[in-house]
Amino acid sequence: MKNSRHKVIREIIEAQNVETQFQLTDELRKYGFSVTQATISRDIKELGLIKVATGANSFKYSFPSGMVVGNNFDRACRIFRDNVLKVLSNESMIVVRTLPGMAQGVAGCLDGLSWKELFGTVAGDDTILLIIRTKEEVPVVTERLQSLII
Repeated sequence: MKNSRHKVIREIIEAQNVETQFQLTDELRKYGFSVTQATISRDIKELGLIKVATGANSFKYSFPSGMVVGNNFDRACRIFRDNVLKVLSNESMIVVRTLPGMAQGVAGCLDGLSWKELFGTVAGDDTILLIIRTKEEVPVVTERLQSLII
């Protein structure tokens, strides 16, 4: 849900001059998302949106100049270093332990990397289950995740 909402927010921000969180909330409702102002505030922070001037006393939400829209590897590294405590795996699963309350943000970042081995993630409060395509790819992804922490 969050990833699809973030995708729609990116589309809205790129297509329109969104000046307020209230306006963004209204736009998201047109796409079927029922969200609160608190959710929008978190989404804006997670997406790295900033306000830029569009004229005298007018502003809009935008992505910082030069920023690749969406998640990127540098962001994943930073989020991992700051929030991931441990990466555990067996022959068929990978579990990532995070600081309390950070699992969904880390999982969203992982989903945004679009790794071909990763089908998706399931996040709780401080634990993420990674669903990997094949058991042969589990060690490859585990090693890649470990390298993000260092």
